[in-house]
Formats: sequence, structure tokens, C-alpha cells
Amino acid sequence: MKWCLMKFCRLVCLTATLPLLLAELSGLYRVYKRLFPFLAYNITFAYNDKMQQLKRELFRGLGKFANRDGTLVLLEIGCGSGANFAFYPDGCTVVCTDPNPHFHRYLKRSMEANPHLTYSRFMTATAEDMRDVGDSSVDVVVCTLVLCSVRNVRKVLTEVRRVLKTGGAFYFLEHVVSDSSSSWIYFLQHVLEPLWYYLGDGCTITRATWKDLESAGFSQLHLRHITAPDVSRVIQPHVMGYSIK
Repeated sequence: MKWCLMKFCRLVCLTATLPLLLAELSGLYRVYKRLFPFLAYNITFAYNDKMQQLKRELFRGLGKFANRDGTLVLLEIGCGSGANFAFYPDGCTVVCTDPNPHFHRYLKRSMEANPHLTYSRFMTATAEDMRDVGDSSVDVVVCTLVLCSVRNVRKVLTEVRRVLKTGGAFYFLEHVVSDSSSSWIYFLQHVLEPLWYYLGDGCTITRATWKDLESAGFSQLHLRHITAPDVSRVIQPHVMGYSIK
């Protein structure tokens, strides 16, 4: 009964998004893509306040992947407005990629607010195709709240392994689908997904991202499931951790 109700409610929500689908097909949705960085800039830093302790815990081990001379080259994919910069170690060299070029003005604000880092370059690129980043060229790759909106998670993880040096690390913090199909969070995720996709600029809330990480071919995977504090219930289920090439 609950399954049938979920399917019906999802259909209603899907029907409500038809104007958004038409806007996407007609090209009008590009206007929202220009607006989205402004919205994300404010939402992301509010999210940071709620996740600060967890982010500090996640990133405190970054320094152990530095080279013998102390240098650390970090690639952040889907960097957005640079909300993670405050958590990176002093002297770290940061390379940024994001498919939305309209984030650049907000990214500059974060760069100016975090002078303890060295900024190498910003590339407008999808996570599935980082051809301008060389093979085995970075010590660490970071992605937070990104794998929910890429087109092909497995292809992204293949690219991550390509650009990482042997022994380098991939750090992640991602919201995922609830691992309990009988929960109301799971129900809401599947009902609201069509609308969330458009409001979140391609964000999908029903991905079991941990399965892709488990099968990506890293030599080590350190992953744990968490419940994010004080965020919308549909994105409370998260996975966080790091994997080693």
C-alpha cells in the first residue's frame, strides 16, 4: 500500500514539474542556472555552519597526504563557492573545477577570505571530463555535495582515480538515499525527487552513492553513514570518508 501511495505521489509531483521540463527544453532554464550560484552561495554556508564539526573531523587528516617537501596539491571538483576552503591546511595548493562558470564571482570571495591557501587555477569542467588535469598529478581530490548531481558517478570516480597520484586520497561528503526502504525519509525522497532535481540544478536525492564508491577500485575505502544534523529531512542521510588509490 505504501509503495502504491509513493508511486502515486511521485506522479503528482512529476506532473507539477512539467512547466520546468518545458523551460529546460526551451532554454529558459539557463536563466535559473545563472541565479543558482547566488542561492547556493547562501545555502552552502548555512549548511557549513550545521556541518562544521563533521567537516573538521573529515578534513583533519588531509596533511598526511602531503609530499616529503610539505607540498600538497588538492583538486576540488564541483567547488561551487569555495565553502570547503576554510577546512584545508595552511599552504595547500588548490585547483578548482565546476561546470557552472557563474560561480566564479562567489569563489573569488572565498579565496580572499582564505589567504592561508595558494590558488592555482579554476577550470569550467564537468567532473566526468577533467581532461585539463594531468594523470597522477594531484595528492588529494575533494568532492562534497557533488556526486548527487553528476550525470555518471562511475565515470567521475574513474576520472578521480586517473588524476590522483598512487597513494593519494579522495575525500567525500555526500547526501544519499535512505538505506531503509520502509522509512518515511525514503518515501519523501522518491516522491520529491522530480521537483528537487530542478530546484537543485540537477541534484538527485535517491542515489546509493556508497555502492559506487565500494566498486570504484580504490585500494582502501573508509566510509561511514551519518545523519546530518539540522538539515532538511530528505537530505539527512549522508556518507562521508575517504578512499586511497
